[in-house]
Amino acid sequence: MGTFEVKKSGDGLMFNLKASNGEVIGTSEVYNRRDSLDNGIESVKKNAPEAPVEDQTAEGFEKKACPKFEMFADKAGKTRFRLKARNGEIILASQGYASASSCLAGIESVKKNAADSKVVEV
Repeated sequence: MGTFEVKKSGDGLMFNLKASNGEVIGTSEVYNRRDSLDNGIESVKKNAPEAPVEDQTAEGFEKKACPKFEMFADKAGKTRFRLKARNGEIILASQGYASASSCLAGIESVKKNAADSKVVEV
């Protein structure tokens, strides 16, 4: 089981979803209010397990409806993902991965860990 680690960031709050091995697999935006952050965590828990992957690195990729994981290449050539909720808002974003297969493994880790992860304050 993973954890949602909640921490202060500047003038707000944010969370990292960590796998059971302690590795960060996704990071939230900065929230101004605790109830908004809690809603973000609940949205990740609800949406991640069922969300399909839209591989935007593939030519002529098939667009998926939200909720979805979008896998894309960043400006540095790394592969990243973002999880979008039903309303299209980004609720979780990844680090840059060296390969698409590593990025897909990160997505699978989010799907596996999100629903049952506990929330901890750090």
